[in-house]
Amino acid sequence: MNSIKLRGVRTHNLKNIDLEIPRDKIVVFTGVSGSGKSSIVFDTIYIEAQRQLIETFSAFARRRLPKLSRPDVDEISNISTGIVIDQKRLGRTLRSTVGTATEIYTYLRLLFSRCAQPFIGFSHVYSFNHPEGMCPDCKGLGKRIHIDAEMMVDRELSLAQGAITHPDYKIGGYYWRDYTSNGLFDPDRKLKDFSKEDLDTLLYAEDIEITREHRGVIYKKKWTGLINRLEKLYINKSEDEVPDVRKDAYQKYLVYRDCDSCTGTRLNSLVLSATLKGVNIAQLSALELPLLDEYLSQFDDPVAQPLVYKMRAMLSHLIGIGAGYLTLNRAVATLSGGESQRVKMARQLDCDLTGLMYILDEPSIGLHPRDTQELLALLSRLRDKGNSVFVVEHDPDVILHADHIIEIGPKAGRHGGELCFQGTVSELLASQSVTGRMLRENAVPDTRRAPLGWFEIENANVNNLKDISVRIPRQVLCCVTGVSGSGKSSLIHGVFAKKYPCVVIDQSAVSRNSRSNAMTYTGIFDAIRKGFASATGEPASLFSFNSEGACPACKGSGVQKVEMNFIDDIEITCPECGGRRYTEHVLSLQWNGKTIYDLFETSIEDSVEFFADKKIRSQLELLVRVGLGYLHLGQPLSTLSGGEAQRLKLASELGKKGNLYIMDEPTTGLHLSDIARLMQIIKQLVDKGNSVIVIEHNPDVMISADWIIDIGPDGGSAGGYIIDEGIPEDVAARAKGHTGRYLQKYLLQKKS
Repeated sequence: MNSIKLRGVRTHNLKNIDLEIPRDKIVVFTGVSGSGKSSIVFDTIYIEAQRQLIETFSAFARRRLPKLSRPDVDEISNISTGIVIDQKRLGRTLRSTVGTATEIYTYLRLLFSRCAQPFIGFSHVYSFNHPEGMCPDCKGLGKRIHIDAEMMVDRELSLAQGAITHPDYKIGGYYWRDYTSNGLFDPDRKLKDFSKEDLDTLLYAEDIEITREHRGVIYKKKWTGLINRLEKLYINKSEDEVPDVRKDAYQKYLVYRDCDSCTGTRLNSLVLSATLKGVNIAQLSALELPLLDEYLSQFDDPVAQPLVYKMRAMLSHLIGIGAGYLTLNRAVATLSGGESQRVKMARQLDCDLTGLMYILDEPSIGLHPRDTQELLALLSRLRDKGNSVFVVEHDPDVILHADHIIEIGPKAGRHGGELCFQGTVSELLASQSVTGRMLRENAVPDTRRAPLGWFEIENANVNNLKDISVRIPRQVLCCVTGVSGSGKSSLIHGVFAKKYPCVVIDQSAVSRNSRSNAMTYTGIFDAIRKGFASATGEPASLFSFNSEGACPACKGSGVQKVEMNFIDDIEITCPECGGRRYTEHVLSLQWNGKTIYDLFETSIEDSVEFFADKKIRSQLELLVRVGLGYLHLGQPLSTLSGGEAQRLKLASELGKKGNLYIMDEPTTGLHLSDIARLMQIIKQLVDKGNSVIVIEHNPDVMISADWIIDIGPDGGSAGGYIIDEGIPEDVAARAKGHTGRYLQKYLLQKKS
C-alpha cells in the first residue's frame, strides 16, 4: 500500500507504460511539453479517482450522475481521493474577491458584527453581496460602467454617413434607422455642426417620447440617447459578465471606474460608519495582507481571539507563498492563473484531512526564485501531514526538491509517451534523460549585444510604481524581472506599451470557443473544406462542424458537458458520434485517404506532408518551429495552456523585422529543453533588428538576456523601484536585490 500501481497505461499518447508511484511523497512529473505528463496525472490517476468516488455514492445518486469512462489502463490500484490545485481562475465575476474566496472576509464580517461600534447588525450586513450591506448605486460591485463617448462617434460624419462608429449601428441597420429617422436630428448634418443641446440629446437623452409610423400605423415610443442606452444595458455588470458575443464589439467603448457613491468600497454608508479600533471594514479590505495581519495582531480579547486566529493562519499561508501583496478586496477575476493557484494552495493548508492526493499543475508559474523557496516549504507541509503530493513541473528548483521524479518523453506527441526516467534527484542528475542533461548544461552566453539606442520612460507612477524613470534598450533582448507584485507589468503594460507601439505576445487565451482550433487559427480550415468538397463533390459547407454536417446530438462539439455542483464539471464523449463531431455521411467521405475526422486527429507535424499548398505548409511549419508540432489540427484552442497560446501567437510573428515585442513570461509551461529552443527563436527575432522585452523570472532567460531591469525590492507597496539594471553579470556582481543575489548564485552553479 506504499505505492500507487499503474499497469498498461495508454491514455492519449502514453505507450502502454507501467508505473509504481510512491505514496506520501513529493513526486514531480516532468518532461518536454506534450510528452504525456498530464495524461498520467490528470487524465488517468485523477479521472479514475473521480470515477471511483462517484461509485461510492448510492444507486439513487449514481442514476442521476454521468457514468465516467474508465481511463485506458489495464490496472490502477491504491489511489485515494484527489484534489487538483490548478491554474483555473477562481471566478469570472467582480463579486468574488480574495477575501470571499479564502473566507477571511467571512471571519472579518463576524468580527465586526461582534466588536465594531456602533452595532449595526449581524455579519450579513457587512457583505457587499447582501442587499442590506451593498452600495445601492453599484449594487456591491464597487465599479460603474462608463461609455467613452468620443470613441463612440465620429464628429466628421453625419448620422446618415455612419457617425456612430459601433458595428451595431452600421448604415442600413435597425439601430442606424432608429437614430436617423426619429425626427429629432438632421441625419445629413455632420456631428461637429450639432449644437451642444442636440449633441447632448443624441448621447444622453432620457426617455423622449417620439411618434413613429410603420406601414401606415402610427405609434408612440420612448427614445433614449446612445450613451444612456448602453449604460443601462450594462449597468451593474462586471467586465467578465458581459456576454462573449457582445464583448468583442463593446470592449473598446467600455470603461469601468470606481462608483462615485461608495468610492469603490462596494458598501453603503451605514456599514462604513461602523469601525473597529478606528478603521472600517472597507479600509481593512484594502490593506495589503502583511499590514492586515499586523492590525489583527492587536486583538487579544476572548470574543475576538478565535476569529483572529483563523484569519491570521490563512494570512500567514498567503504571505508565505508570495501573495502578500494582494488585498482582500481584490476581485478574483483579476488574478492571474498563478495567483489563483497560490490562493487555492493556501486554502488547502487549513484542511485537516490526511491520505489525500494533491495534484498541482506547475505551481511555480509566476513565482520569482525567492518565492519558490516558500512554495517548496508549502509542498513539504502538505506531504508531512500524510498526503501524496504529485506535481507536474519544469522548474529546476522544484525538481531538485522532489522525493521522487518521473520523466515522460523523450519528445512530444507520438514521439513521447514513454517512461524515460524514474528515481531520486541524485539518480536524475547522473542520468542521460533530457531533463538530466539539461540540468547539467552550462548555457551562459559568451557575449552580449550592445543597445542601439533607448526607449525612454520618465516619472512612471502607475499602480505601485514610485515615480520611476528608466531607459529600455533597443534592438536587444531585455529582461524585466522582480518578485511577484513588484511592478513589472505596471511598468511594461501599464506605461511602456501605451507610449510605444508594440506587439504584445501574452498568455491570454487565443479563443474561449471550444470550436476554434489550429486549423481555424491559421486560416487553413477553409482550404481543407474546399479540398474535401473538390474530392467528394459535396458542398464545402458540409464539412464545417457548425453546419448541417455536424452531429445533431452535440452540435459538432464532440462532447456533452455535465455540470457537477460538488466536484469539477465533467465532459463526456458524445454517445451519438463518439466524439467525431460529424454525421455518419460526412465521416464516410475521404480526401487523399483521410476523413475529416482523421485530419482533426493528425498532429501538426504529421500533417505538413499532407498538404501540397506551400502557404499552408509554411504556416504549419512555423507551429512546429515554436514547439507546437505535437498538437492535433482539431485540438480546441480553449484547451491550450497559457504558454501554448503564447507560442501560437509567437508563430504568427516570426519573420517580421523592425518591430518592438513584449512577451509576458514566455517560458510558462516549457521544459528546460523547450526553453532553450524558445530562446533561439527570440534571438533570431533580435538578430533581424527587432527589440524584444520579456517579463520573466526564469534564471535561464535572465542569463541569456543582453540587459536586465530589476524592479522591487518586494511586492505591492514595498515594490515599484528600479533596483538595478545592466548586463546579467553586473547585476549578479552587485547583488542589490533578490534577483541579483539569486543570479550570483545561479551563475556560479552554471560556471562550476
